[in-house]
Amino acid sequence: MRSNRALWVIQGLVAFVFLFAGSAKFVMSVEQMNAGPPPHFPGWFLHFIGTCEVLGAIALIVPWLTGIQPQLTPIAASLLVIIMIGAVVVTIMGGSIGGAVPPAIIGLLLIWIALNRKPGRAVLKSA
Repeated sequence: MRSNRALWVIQGLVAFVFLFAGSAKFVMSVEQMNAGPPPHFPGWFLHFIGTCEVLGAIALIVPWLTGIQPQLTPIAASLLVIIMIGAVVVTIMGGSIGGAVPPAIIGLLLIWIALNRKPGRAVLKSA
């Protein structure tokens, strides 16, 4: 029971991060998003990633919470891991190894969510 609560808290926090990050990609201009060091990306790609992040945030919570298509929650977590791998790589390419730590941690949390939200699987106990 305690592990399930921790999982819900982590899911909620990670979903909030993706909802915020994805929404920011629609509020900020492409120039603002590309203001840092290279690599720079076209606006359509940044909006695509933003859309994936917002939809992923929703899919981290809603299917498992409602019981409607709960298998979508671990799928969403797994797909968001791919975005986090990209974020780690792009951050390192931009010259910030330390800046790659937060997306790496979020990626690990997503893997934990995906493993623990497989339908028919009991929540794994965390150490």
